[in-house]
Amino acid sequence: MERFSEIQVETMYDKIPLNTRSINAILTLRYNPFQTPIIPKLGHGDFLTTNHEPSIDYVENIIISTIKKTISEKNKKITIALSGGVDSTLLAAILKKNFPEADIEALSIKFAESVDETPIASSIAEYLDIKHRIVDLENYLIELPKAISIIKVPHWDLHWYHVVKNMSQNSEYLLSGDGGDELFGGYIFRYKKYLSLVNSKSLPTEKIKAYLSCHERDWVPDQEDLFSKKSQFSWDTIYDKLMPYFDNSLDLLNQVFLADFNGKLLFNWLPIYSKLYEHFNVKPITPILSEDLIRYCTHTPIETKYDQSTNIGKLLLRKLLSKYQVDNFVPKEKLGFNVSTINLWKFFGKKLCQDYLKDARITAAGYINQSWLDKWLVKNDDIQVRYVNKFMGLLAFEIWYRLFVTKDMSANTTLN
Repeated sequence: MERFSEIQVETMYDKIPLNTRSINAILTLRYNPFQTPIIPKLGHGDFLTTNHEPSIDYVENIIISTIKKTISEKNKKITIALSGGVDSTLLAAILKKNFPEADIEALSIKFAESVDETPIASSIAEYLDIKHRIVDLENYLIELPKAISIIKVPHWDLHWYHVVKNMSQNSEYLLSGDGGDELFGGYIFRYKKYLSLVNSKSLPTEKIKAYLSCHERDWVPDQEDLFSKKSQFSWDTIYDKLMPYFDNSLDLLNQVFLADFNGKLLFNWLPIYSKLYEHFNVKPITPILSEDLIRYCTHTPIETKYDQSTNIGKLLLRKLLSKYQVDNFVPKEKLGFNVSTINLWKFFGKKLCQDYLKDARITAAGYINQSWLDKWLVKNDDIQVRYVNKFMGLLAFEIWYRLFVTKDMSANTTLN
């Protein structure tokens, strides 16, 4: 049996020491599939189509009942993370109409030097007559050590840290649309590309490689050169972990839906969000991830969620948007809390990586190749976005290592 060297510090969600296999996965997939998820994984049998005539009323009722079960009768001060996309807009409309006594505040994050989607969110909040607070964030990375000290794993894309930290000052409850993309077909920018690369006769390994090519920002072409021999990196280990999602009888897109649910949602966002909620004493409301709605959505035909001819997703939720008369606010393309990774690199990331990775602890310990770092750190500002993402991941690994292993960094360090 292959053995992986362990970094001897208990930091995982289930208190298992983080080993090189987990680090390799985080730096390749941007999640660690070797940990225990906080909600159950799904199998291919969970995506077999049985619900042939889905009802938007049923979906609406599940969302309303989930919110009712969560909030207290005495405290109905609720914050909703409002990006202006389908999920958050719909939940804001449902909350306003069905919970008139609730004290609702919408919160949006405005990232410097990025596409500003807060005007859309402001228009939605004004139409629904709910308070709206916009948090201006100049340096997305400034509190990265603090965030990593809370979640205890090396991730850098922690916009939710800023959401939870800011909303916790005013509300006890945070309503969010987690799971909307995975369950209702929101990753339209990947579906079209994936279907152009595979067909019904494609082998499972071919489908895995096509799937990974649709996540090209998560890894780089010279990924193997990034790791030292001690890390024991192997693409076969990655393929083996993804194989059950593509070696089954599901149709092509349902296999993608299965892989997406069991990917970043299950092994990145949910465990990270859980740690943030616990730290800031926040009670999350995630109606789309209720057991009833997961079961309902996964058995719903693909064509009721995603239209291949128009490349429009979340069809069921869009029908609900129309019912609540807020559909005109939401564009067809996917929205979210959007950070320009390239501008982040130009204004902050490159200098931080040069400072922290020049004599990195993670290279001295034998996990990352210093020669790879030196080669790419001298590149100009027009470096590809996938390499920027990789450097941000390595910066997070280095900070994590200094916080928990060498312990020569304070969680209160700010990255100016």
